[in-house]
Amino acid sequence: MKVFVTGGTGFTGFYVVPLLLKNGYEVRCLSRPGSDRSVLPSPEIDWVLGDLSDPEALSASMRGTDALVNVASLGFGHADSIVRAAKDAGISRAVFVSTTAIFTQLNAKSKQVRLAAERAIEASGLQYTILRPTMIYGSPRDRNMWRLIRFMRYSPIVPFFGNGNHLQQPIYVGDVAQAIVSCLCNDQTIGKSYNIAGKFPLTYNEVIHIISRQMKKQVWKIHIPFALVVSLLKLVEHVRIPTPIKAEQILRLNENKNFSYEEAKRDFGFDPLAFEEGIKLELSST
Repeated sequence: MKVFVTGGTGFTGFYVVPLLLKNGYEVRCLSRPGSDRSVLPSPEIDWVLGDLSDPEALSASMRGTDALVNVASLGFGHADSIVRAAKDAGISRAVFVSTTAIFTQLNAKSKQVRLAAERAIEASGLQYTILRPTMIYGSPRDRNMWRLIRFMRYSPIVPFFGNGNHLQQPIYVGDVAQAIVSCLCNDQTIGKSYNIAGKFPLTYNEVIHIISRQMKKQVWKIHIPFALVVSLLKLVEHVRIPTPIKAEQILRLNENKNFSYEEAKRDFGFDPLAFEEGIKLELSST
């Protein structure tokens, strides 16, 4: 089977593409002009230039492949274009990576875009599977835990807006890649959507404790009441002054983000790493 991959040069795609090759799939990767292909040096990859916003060119790039693995974000409004291109190219099987962020209680702009993307996929007529990972981490390329690790290496004090007791359930990037490949070859997952997460939920305070223990470094947490900070940030954002952190990010950190993955475990044997194991792998990769 030849698989067309979007987002192959990204953080998650970097793990997905080699795993597809290892499992005997042929792989064709979409690459935007200027993308760094050196992150995937395998000569087995068939590269094509293209853009997700151009369905006709995208369809031409997809022709001759049997399945689609869409790792590229669905948060930019390209779902209709991708679905149309896949159908025009004669692809029937597709795995899409969405996110559990669609369940946020906040009125985030990207939430509506992602929900519309999932609706378009569900109505597409494709033999689809949608995977919704929680926060993905696992290497210096991630935009989540690595920033925290880097900060903790240089600072003995970790400030946090809120009490740090809301639940997180980060998922190791290798588990996301394995879930994608497992679904691709499992017809039982067709027409279904799955939340996938780390093995156990834990609080942000526990996240800090586990990382500091793995680093063998003593750190002190300072909890800052977040309501006033959020109000100030919203005011600053309203007048378009750039800030290193957004009010929405602070509010998201103070939401519970724990999810059951029992359906994924039942249908395709999803068995993720605990955070202690995953963060140990991330720390050892530097």
